[in-house]
Amino acid sequence: MASTRERRRRQLAREKWERQQARRAAVARQRRMILAIVGAVVLVGGLVVALGVWWLPDDDTDASANATDGPCVYTETEPVEGVGLPPGEPVTATTATITLNGSPVTVELLAEQAPCTVNSLVHLAGTGYFDGTSCHRLATSETLRVLQCGDPTATGGGGPGYEFGLENVDGATYEAGTVAMARRADDPDSNGSQFFLVYEDSELPPDYTVFGRITDGIDVLTQVAEAGTEDGSTDGAPAEPVTIDSLVTEP
Repeated sequence: MASTRERRRRQLAREKWERQQARRAAVARQRRMILAIVGAVVLVGGLVVALGVWWLPDDDTDASANATDGPCVYTETEPVEGVGLPPGEPVTATTATITLNGSPVTVELLAEQAPCTVNSLVHLAGTGYFDGTSCHRLATSETLRVLQCGDPTATGGGGPGYEFGLENVDGATYEAGTVAMARRADDPDSNGSQFFLVYEDSELPPDYTVFGRITDGIDVLTQVAEAGTEDGSTDGAPAEPVTIDSLVTEP
């Protein structure tokens, strides 16, 4: 069972996430107000450009959309210190090595299939974003067998301060060895830093971007799965804590 200290840490992380969500809602309201003002100006006369320059950057979403130049668009949410936005022009990498509790898991990155997702991973890995973070979720049901990682808060609600959309999910399958992005179920544009590693064939709709295939180290995941979850359920925190010691990408 989780210690009192661990439960308190998760509670604080959850409260931080809720504050972030409240801020996003406030930003959305501000955006609607700004658009209404700009619309009124259009009716009155030719001040749209001036107002666009001075007003739109106050909205996190619009400012970030203008911050990337290239085919990849990342929408800023709640900025995370030291992370920033990935470049709009994708950087190619072929391999990622995820070291879990001292054991390496090697992943072939599918840059041609999911260039913007791989680009984001390369960016985050370069900042050390994943290093020392916990894999917060283990699923062991008959239809879902995955280890989910990439959330520094270990709550399931954390992210890198930006979001982006799906890539090439038509016909996607999630057999053993698949590495794919996790996202909010109600928002296909909510990819961030969380991803899941499939240790046995899983049944999921084609709604999650596949960006890698495990080529070595899947036994590391099966050992985690054998220990089960902390509360004995089929979906929860791993009974044996799993830490990403490092995540390194290579060209």
